[in-house]
Parts: sequence; C-alpha cells; structure tokens
Amino acid sequence: MEEKLNQHYTLIKNDYPVFLNFLKAKFPVFHNSNFFYRDFHYGVRKFLESKDIKVTYPQAEEIANMLADFLVEEKIFVPVSKLAWKINYPEFVTAVPGDPL
Repeated sequence: MEEKLNQHYTLIKNDYPVFLNFLKAKFPVFHNSNFFYRDFHYGVRKFLESKDIKVTYPQAEEIANMLADFLVEEKIFVPVSKLAWKINYPEFVTAVPGDPL
C-alpha cells in the first residue's frame, strides 16, 4: 500500500505545474493568496480521480502531506500556519500592477 501512495505522490510531484493548474481551475489559487490545507487535500484527491486513480480519504491526506512538504521545500508554499500557506507562484499573478490611467 505504501508503494502505491509513493507512486501517486511521485506522479503529482513530477508534474506539479499541471497539478497546480488543476488546483487553480478548482479553487481560488493566486500568487500571494492564502491556500488552506483541506482545499489542498481535496484537490489532491480530485486530481487523482481525474486520472482514474481511486484513493481513500486518509490516503489522499497522506499524499497531500508529502506533497505539501515538497512544495514548501520548492518555496511555492510559504507556511503561514499549520493548516495554511501563502502561494508563491508568480505564474498565477492575476494582474500586472501599475497605474491604470
């Protein structure tokens, strides 16, 4: 079972930009916005389901924990609490700042 979880984790980790874009399509994920653990956990589960991979709630939670640690190491997630991060992903900037006039 542990091997399957590692395979699912590796699947997402190796192509994390696709996963992040999937999250952005499902949740309000923007550069410098807060993102909460439960949304992330559900996002992992839904992403795997979109690939026809069924995981249980606890399995998705374990994969989410491993993936969150990886994204913190990559400095894409900046912890703001035990259950939330600030998103540091400039590709998700919604508008270029500047004087509109």
